Amino acid sequence: MQSKLSRSKFDTPLGPMLAIANEEALYLLEFTERRHLQKEIDRLQSQEPSPILPGEPAPILQIKEELAQYFAGKLKAFCTPISPIGSPFQLLVWEELRKIPLGHTLSYAKLAALIGKPTACRAVARANSTNHLALIIPCHRVINQNGKLGGYAGGIEKKERLLELEKTFIL
Repeated sequence: MQSKLSRSKFDTPLGPMLAIANEEALYLLEFTERRHLQKEIDRLQSQEPSPILPGEPAPILQIKEELAQYFAGKLKAFCTPISPIGSPFQLLVWEELRKIPLGHTLSYAKLAALIGKPTACRAVARANSTNHLALIIPCHRVINQNGKLGGYAGGIEKKERLLELEKTFIL
């Protein structure tokens, strides 16, 4: 990370979110009631030991506008620059997640196959659960092989509502 980090909390139709960014990119976007949110913030702090101060650098302003458009059904792809922090495997999974089309889902098994690791379903699920850029990296689009929603760190109700919202985008 090249410059100080800023944080901003704001409301969305599915509840408050927290964004953390520097002047170049977004590092975290999460619903504030997400399980283990503090752990994610601590991980960022370990990369950048200076305090995360209130503020709204350009990436936070951009994601706030894009989220407003997304929830209004007018945005099909996020363009805010991001800087995911993870292992090479996590980054591989997250990059593949970004390829899932709006309004569609796929299973953990299919995701594992797409990254060339068909026996790594559990590792894929773990990487999915550590995604710290909600909605931009659409981990909510991954479901169980049996068609059930499975888990979502932001809450299963949010996952269901996000998938319902996105289905209306493609009609």
